[in-house]
Amino acid sequence: MSYPFDELVFSPLDVDLSKGPLAGRIDAETYCLGAFNPGMTRLPNGNLLMMVRIAEALKTPIVDQKIHSIRWVPSDGAAADAGRYCLDPWPLEMVDTADPRKFMMRGGGWKVMALTSLSWLLPVELDAEGRSVVDVHYRDAIAPRASYQCYGVEDARISRIGNRWLMTTCSVSPERHSTTLYSSNDARDWLLEGIVLDHQNKDMLIFEDQIGANYWAQTRPLGDLYFAYPPGSEWRAGPSINLATSPDALHWKPHDKPGIRPHAATLATARMGGGTPPVLTDRGWLSLWHGVEPYGVVGIYRTYWSLLDARDPSTTVATSDTPLLQPAPHLTEPIKDLMYIDNVVFTTGIADAGDHYVVASGEADLTCRVTHVPKSVFGL
Repeated sequence: MSYPFDELVFSPLDVDLSKGPLAGRIDAETYCLGAFNPGMTRLPNGNLLMMVRIAEALKTPIVDQKIHSIRWVPSDGAAADAGRYCLDPWPLEMVDTADPRKFMMRGGGWKVMALTSLSWLLPVELDAEGRSVVDVHYRDAIAPRASYQCYGVEDARISRIGNRWLMTTCSVSPERHSTTLYSSNDARDWLLEGIVLDHQNKDMLIFEDQIGANYWAQTRPLGDLYFAYPPGSEWRAGPSINLATSPDALHWKPHDKPGIRPHAATLATARMGGGTPPVLTDRGWLSLWHGVEPYGVVGIYRTYWSLLDARDPSTTVATSDTPLLQPAPHLTEPIKDLMYIDNVVFTTGIADAGDHYVVASGEADLTCRVTHVPKSVFGL
C-alpha cells in the first residue's frame, strides 16, 4: 500500500551525542546505534513532538576478551539525577552475541541478558504534518534517574487526556523490567511518576480518553510459558495484547476479558503487541499494533490495525488481516551501512491531521519513519 507521505525524518546521522546526557560522563567513545521507536503527540503550538529512543553504544565494546555494557549508577544520598555511568566487563566465554542488540549469559538455567547500548529519550520537534524537523531539544532529554532504569529508558508512548500528557516507557535494570510513567502539563517538562507495571511489559499504551471514570490501557506481559488453546481454536497461544483499567493512571488492574490475540490461521501475527495509544473515532477506538512473523533472529515486524468498541475495548469491531505498514528497504537504502537488523517496522505514535493520521514508527531499530495514512483506510 502506498501513502501520500512515507519518509524517514530522523536518523542516527541527525543525533549530536556531544549534547546528550552521556557526554563527558563516560570514559569511552560511543556512537548512536539507533534513533527509533518515537512516541508522538501534538504540542500546544500545533507542531508534533517525537520522543525518540536513542540507543547509545560503545564504539569498541570488546576489550581484552571482555564485552562491556553501559550502566547508570545512582549517587548515594544525592539528588536522583546526580549519578554516574560505568562500564561492566563480561568475559566473552560467558556470553552469546548472536543478536547485535544484546548479549545473552550462558548457563544459569534461565534467560539473562545485557545490552550493547544504553537508551535515553530525545525530544524532536517536527512541523505540524511531521514532514521535517523544526528543533531538537537536547536540554529536555530524558535519561535514567532511578536504579530501576540503570540500563536505560526505552520506547515512549504518549497519550493526551484533556490538558494532561501521560507517557509510558520501558525501564530496564537487573531489579526488574518494568513500565514507568511520566506526566506533563505541556509535553515538554516531564515528571517521573514511577513504576506502574512491575512485571515485564514492553507495550503499555494508555487510551487517549477515559471511559466513564476510568483510564484504560493496552498491555503486553512477557513470559516464557503459555497454555495452549483447545484443538481447532481460532486463537494461537503466545504474546498478545491485554487490557487494564485504573482510577488514576497510577494503579492498574488487569481487565478480566482478553484483548487482541494472535489468530491461529496465520504465522504473520504469531506474536503481537501494542503500537500506538488507541484514539477515539466515530467507529470506536483505533488501535495500531505490531504482528511478528517468526523469521531469523528477530522475526518480521509489520503494523496492523483494529477498531475496538467505544465502551468495551475488549470487543473488536473490525480488524485488518492486511498489513498497514511493512518494512521498507527502499527507505533505508541511503543509510544501509548503518543497519544491523532488517525486516522491522515498529509503530509507536499517532496524531490526528484532519483527513489523515500522522503515524510515527521505528524502522529497522535504526531510524524514525513518518507516514500519512488516510482515515478512509479505516472506514472513517
